[in-house]
Amino acid sequence: MSKTLVAYFSASGTTAGVAKKLASAAGADLYEIRPAIPYTQADLNWMDKKSRSSVEMNDRSSRPALADKNANISAYDTILLGFPIWWYTAPRIIHTFLESYDFFGKKIVLFATSGGSGFGKTAGDLAPVCPGAAVLEGKVLNGSPSDDALKKWVETL
Repeated sequence: MSKTLVAYFSASGTTAGVAKKLASAAGADLYEIRPAIPYTQADLNWMDKKSRSSVEMNDRSSRPALADKNANISAYDTILLGFPIWWYTAPRIIHTFLESYDFFGKKIVLFATSGGSGFGKTAGDLAPVCPGAAVLEGKVLNGSPSDDALKKWVETL
């Protein structure tokens, strides 16, 4: 059996809750991707074009700094990578995370939380920043997915 890590970024706590349930269902380790400067409610105001998240998402080269780079990626075969969908894709901090480690030969399965949109082109957007990894679109896990549903999904990976 392969060793699995659930790595996630959560700005408001929604994705964190899902990630913790998923790690439990998968028998996986858990790692939180944290920004060096935490996001405030004002930073997350997508209706304000000058908010931090809007500025980052409008700049494809933006790479928000990480609080740490302590994930032991080399110890895992499969990474379940979770985040909220921002502007129909992954937040820029996910690019920072992927560019900070060597994912060559790893399987990265995406999961997300969303207020209404799906993955869009997220897998295609992320694949170039982790060469040699298989980046797979997983599931949008909104609400409170049951442990059984999560276990069944993990078994298909």
